[in-house]
Amino acid sequence: MSTPYTPQVLTSPEQSPENAEFWAAASEGRLLVRHCERCEKPHWYPRTLCPFCMGETYWKAASGRGTIYSYSVTRRAAPTPFCMAYVTLEEGVTMMTRIVDCDLDTVRIGQKVQVTFTPTDNGPPMPTFKPL
Repeated sequence: MSTPYTPQVLTSPEQSPENAEFWAAASEGRLLVRHCERCEKPHWYPRTLCPFCMGETYWKAASGRGTIYSYSVTRRAAPTPFCMAYVTLEEGVTMMTRIVDCDLDTVRIGQKVQVTFTPTDNGPPMPTFKPL
């Protein structure tokens, strides 16, 4: 059985002064991850204070490459099938995202992926991932 990917326009993300730099980078095709100034650990979901040591954080460019940790293909809940996944980036953080641009039946745990940016209905593009 084959479940082809059908492009979808995603809902615009909520924007605020705290995440403006992230969405500006996404509009340029770059993925940013927060890092701690004190302990230097990266973390996701982005926060102003480090969840490990409560230090101040800053944005840093991510490689955009990762590995699928877990995934689920949804075939009935929406008009078109889609794949939600947890992707662990090379930087060590794991983010929830969508897998795009592939036959959804070929998605596998451990598969290498690369960030791509999917249009939203009225805002910056959303980081999603496609298999390498």
